[in-house]
Amino acid sequence: MGSKQEHAYQVIRQRILDGTYGPGYRLVIDALARELGVSPVPVREAIRRLEAEGWVVYRAHAGAEVAPADPRQWEHLMEVLAVLEGAATAAAAPRLAAVDLQHLESINRAMAEALEELDVMAFGRLNRRFHFTIYAGCPNPYLIELLHQTWDRLDRIRSTIFRYVPHRGWESIEEHRQLLEMIRAGAEPEAIEAFARQHKLRTVAAYRTNRPEPAGVPTGGPAS
Repeated sequence: MGSKQEHAYQVIRQRILDGTYGPGYRLVIDALARELGVSPVPVREAIRRLEAEGWVVYRAHAGAEVAPADPRQWEHLMEVLAVLEGAATAAAAPRLAAVDLQHLESINRAMAEALEELDVMAFGRLNRRFHFTIYAGCPNPYLIELLHQTWDRLDRIRSTIFRYVPHRGWESIEEHRQLLEMIRAGAEPEAIEAFARQHKLRTVAAYRTNRPEPAGVPTGGPAS
C-alpha cells in the first residue's frame, strides 16, 4: 500500500508542478486509479497528503481539485525564498570554483537567449538551474531541502505571475552577472547574502507595482 500511495502521490504532484493539472483541475479518484493501475485507496490517500501540503482543495459537490494559484501566496513564498536564497548563496560562494562560475555564466547567457525567443518556460528552467548550481555549494542540507520545497511551490504559480513583470527577466540576468562578479571578487558573505536576498525581493516589488487591481476597484487607467 505504501509504495502504491507514494507512486500515486509522486505522479499527481509532478503533474501539478509541470502544469498538466492546472488550477481548478478536478482529480477524479476512480479515473486516476484506473490509469495508475491501483485501487482507489492509495490514490485517495495521496490526494489527502497533497491537500495537507496545500496542493489540493476539496470543493462541495465537486470533490478534489488542484488548488488555485494565489498571487498572495506567491508573494509570501518569494519573501521566504529571498531569506533562504541569501543564506545559501553566501554559504556557497567560497566553495564555488572557477569552473563553477564559468558554468553559471553559460547558464545566464542561455537565459538571455531564451528571453530573446520569448520562451518563458525555458527561461524559468534555466533560472532554477542557475540558482541550484549555486546552492550545490551550500554545506547545509536542510537549507537546500527547504529551498527545493519553496521553489516547487513557486513553480506552480510563477507562469501566471510572469506576465505582470516581463521586464524583470532582463534585470535578473544583469543581477546574476553582478552576483557572479561579487563571488569571483571574494566579496564579504554579508554583502553576497544581502544582494542575493534583494535579487528576489526586487521581483516582488515589481509585481506589487504592476499587479492588477482587485475586481471592482478602479484602476485609474492602463498599467504602465
